[in-house]
Amino acid sequence: RFCLPLVLASLPTMATGEEIPPALQDSWGDFWLFRFFVNAAGYASIVVPGFLLIQYFKRRNYLETGRGICFPVIKSCVFGSEVKSVHQEDGSLPPRVEPTESSTARQVFKLLFCAAGLQASYLTWGVLQERVMTRTYGATKTDPGEKFKDSQFLVFMNRILAFTVAGLYCALTKQPRHGAPMYKYSFASLSNILSSWCQYEALKYISFPTQVLAKASKVIPVMMMGKLVSRKSYEYWEYLTAALISVGVSMFLLSSAPNRHVSTVTTFSGIVLLAGYIIFDSFTSNWQDALFTYKMSPVQMMFGVNVFSCLFTVGSLLEQGALLESLRFMARHSEFTAHAVLLSVCSACGQLFIFYTINQFGAAVFTIIMTLRQAFAILLSCLIYGHTVTVVGGLGVAVVFMALFLRVYARSRMKKRSKKLPPGETPVQKV
Repeated sequence: RFCLPLVLASLPTMATGEEIPPALQDSWGDFWLFRFFVNAAGYASIVVPGFLLIQYFKRRNYLETGRGICFPVIKSCVFGSEVKSVHQEDGSLPPRVEPTESSTARQVFKLLFCAAGLQASYLTWGVLQERVMTRTYGATKTDPGEKFKDSQFLVFMNRILAFTVAGLYCALTKQPRHGAPMYKYSFASLSNILSSWCQYEALKYISFPTQVLAKASKVIPVMMMGKLVSRKSYEYWEYLTAALISVGVSMFLLSSAPNRHVSTVTTFSGIVLLAGYIIFDSFTSNWQDALFTYKMSPVQMMFGVNVFSCLFTVGSLLEQGALLESLRFMARHSEFTAHAVLLSVCSACGQLFIFYTINQFGAAVFTIIMTLRQAFAILLSCLIYGHTVTVVGGLGVAVVFMALFLRVYARSRMKKRSKKLPPGETPVQKV
């Protein structure tokens, strides 16, 4: 079980330049599904014993009969305090702090600071992500170099730093009393790991602009998952904008004819991986939304999810023997080490900027900034890595972002209207 992944990981790369040749992509198309199941088997080796332990403690009624030094730990992990917040308007975020005596200039400066921080963090993250997953390291005139193959190690790097940052933040600032059973974070953690893995792997088979546009279209599966998981209902304009996004994405994908770098196998693999990313990410957001019914801050959520993410990824990497191999790759290529560390720093800082921006200006302003970031990311990727976009594809991109801005506008109007509703009436829940 553990030797075969090592054999696959040690297959020599045949790249003669910076771009991935079709032959190499075709060979990867035969193995990515196997790597997915190997990773899943590693997670299962932790999840299954944990599930059995949780069922054991619940059947023994450990909350009433347990005692000893392990009792507080088991109580926190399995049972929690079961204290839920009943007056949380958004369900996923604490009430926004309204500025009282802040000047206009100060608010403008804060907004510029938030926008610059989000753009710098996630644009740098996007450029580095494409660099790490699609280019070789150590290439010379005589040596084609080698590619980094293990997406799971990059996920681990991101999560360990996010865990550290969130832990320090929770330790240094006052947080609400934690009430959720710790094991419930594992569901969001597992889906978050799998969505990140699919996101990194997809870059081996499709272009970064295609990935960004597909991520912008995840509104549709989020709505579907919201109906299934949370029983949410939606307004007509939400269905309209979802349809516009579908049209725009279809225009972009259909106008991009297969070029010399992409084969049918790799295109199909990229589409499947993107679908996996969207499905897993949609589940993550809806499960986290359900967890926020407990009284907790977003940073506590960040800490709880990343605790299990670190546990799952490091356990799977150790079982496969991939952790040492990735560390050896880092030792051989200092440039990769710098890229991986900076990738993790951008991811962790970006999450903190998200919390601060929403707290200061609300979700609508944050959504506008992040929508602009996606458009800038496509433009930056095309300029740096030479991706081409046809006229029809450009129109498709414009349709997608027009629909996203329309969603922001309509949602802000609905929120203003909901404030005027008579007591007892509640607005329709939003994505």
